[in-house]
Amino acid sequence: MAAQNLRTPGPTPLPPGVREALARQMINHRGPEFANVLRECLDGLRWAFQTRHDIVILTTSGTGGLESLVANTLSPGQRLLVASMGYFGERMGKIARAFGVDVVQVDFEPGQAVDPQVVCDRLAQEPAIETVFVTHNETSTGVLNPLAEIARAVRQVRPEALLLVDGISSIGSVPVEPEAWGCDVVVAGSQKGWMIPPGLAFVAISPRAWERQARAQLPKFYFDWRQARRAAEDGGTPWTPALSLFFGLQAALQLMRAEGLEQLFARHQRLAQFTREGLADLDLRLLADPRFASPTVTTAYAPAGVDTKALLRALEERHSVVLAGGQGRLEGQLVRIGHMGWVDREDVAAALRSLQLELNSMRMSSMVSDRVA
Repeated sequence: MAAQNLRTPGPTPLPPGVREALARQMINHRGPEFANVLRECLDGLRWAFQTRHDIVILTTSGTGGLESLVANTLSPGQRLLVASMGYFGERMGKIARAFGVDVVQVDFEPGQAVDPQVVCDRLAQEPAIETVFVTHNETSTGVLNPLAEIARAVRQVRPEALLLVDGISSIGSVPVEPEAWGCDVVVAGSQKGWMIPPGLAFVAISPRAWERQARAQLPKFYFDWRQARRAAEDGGTPWTPALSLFFGLQAALQLMRAEGLEQLFARHQRLAQFTREGLADLDLRLLADPRFASPTVTTAYAPAGVDTKALLRALEERHSVVLAGGQGRLEGQLVRIGHMGWVDREDVAAALRSLQLELNSMRMSSMVSDRVA
């Protein structure tokens, strides 16, 4: 069977070197060999995050990283402004409410970015808000938020506020400057641009966020950042780490360093533009506002009358091309193509050719059915 052309917005394909690293024999996770692996991974993550902030690595999914964000920075009844423009912004609101946080949610239409002025206005109306959350890159809609502008707006109205960022599908593929922009906590997930399997979350934490963490009163144990930082200082993790994923991360970071950040970011931009143009050539209407189109995932509406689930199934069964559908209220309406991590132009071109064949086939079948009717 031919290898899949996996074009979902996560998990992403694994380079050969990463697959080899994942197959390494186990080592003592309390010994000096793992301490060296951990140290190299943390150094590489700071390079990719473009930050000098502390970074902790948690054995969990991206959602676990977001839960750690809530547990370590907020207290029961504390007010949190969630600026949401899609499925994953909504998820953050659900996580925070589950912990008893008072969530003030500002929603933006699918395909649109968060408007910094709306954030400014809401903060001005709600003086009790001390914490703001935003998703940098929303994979459900293919929108990249103007994070620097949003951060600037938060600082203008509420300089002391903590800015929390879901960078799960952007960090490692898109430029972010936590210190320069004023982002206090940024969370990333391993199965995106990092080119390794799901199971690790990376959290960059500013000094101001550490001060808040010392006062936060929500329960935490497994996701306690203090314990993770303390253990890392001694060359380990507080709990048993996913060793194979650390080996994979070590190899992936070496590949990323060899390519270079500027080249890596530029490649993602080129692939995003190529994908958008290819979908437009197929007469598919793009969802995202072109001013804020994501460099890591592109979304388009399926043509009227096309069964999206049947289309995705045909692509996988006949072409070994795996795309994603819509999420939440967009379920059944969208086709989503991921182009982050270990991917090149031919991977995307092959997916677009297969999509064209299946759409043409469905259109022909529809025309025949209409004639028969």
